[in-house]
Amino acid sequence: MRILIVEDDETLADGLAAGLLLNGFSTEVTTTCADADFAFQQGGFAAVVLDLMLPDESGLDLLARWRKAGHHIPVILLTALDAVADRIAGLDRGADDYLGKPFDLDELAARLRAIGRRGEGRADPLARYGALSLDPAQQTAWWGDQQITLSRREYALLAALMDRPGAIVARATLEERLYGWQDGVESNALEVHVHKLRAKLGPQVIRTVRGVGYQLQKGTP
Repeated sequence: MRILIVEDDETLADGLAAGLLLNGFSTEVTTTCADADFAFQQGGFAAVVLDLMLPDESGLDLLARWRKAGHHIPVILLTALDAVADRIAGLDRGADDYLGKPFDLDELAARLRAIGRRGEGRADPLARYGALSLDPAQQTAWWGDQQITLSRREYALLAALMDRPGAIVARATLEERLYGWQDGVESNALEVHVHKLRAKLGPQVIRTVRGVGYQLQKGTP
């Protein structure tokens, strides 16, 4: 999952990005509502982690504006204002979940995985397609009944393809998931990771659609 973090405390934002990276997420960090709006318009995010007290505007007002515009992206609110009335206000303005500061990063990661499952309409904690299974909580993968060892980016690439099993996923979409839209990407970096995955899963599992992207296909171990 690619997550947009909106947090003006740079130390906390850096800690959030690093902690979520260790839990298998890719992140983009913004520190104001204006920057968050710009990043949001670029698209490609699975969820937003949103602080309420931002320098240019209230996070609640930003959330309300997104909801009024018809955006359904899951949003988890972060705030030091943790009274029951504050939680109710946040949820009633369109938030999907709420965490008071301080909080545990592993709990935040678990809540992001949970809203990701709900968005996909599944209760199973494992993502499955054919003989392939992924465990987002442990960042592990199985090919049939055999666990396979993947690097962080190999896992992220496979998870991005598993988000749309059988569909052609654009190269740019995959690169954003692996590297972020603000980062430079070497021209052949994606092909290197695809090559390594094919070596572990077999050449038939990931199909190249020239000039477009890649497609995950059902195969047999």
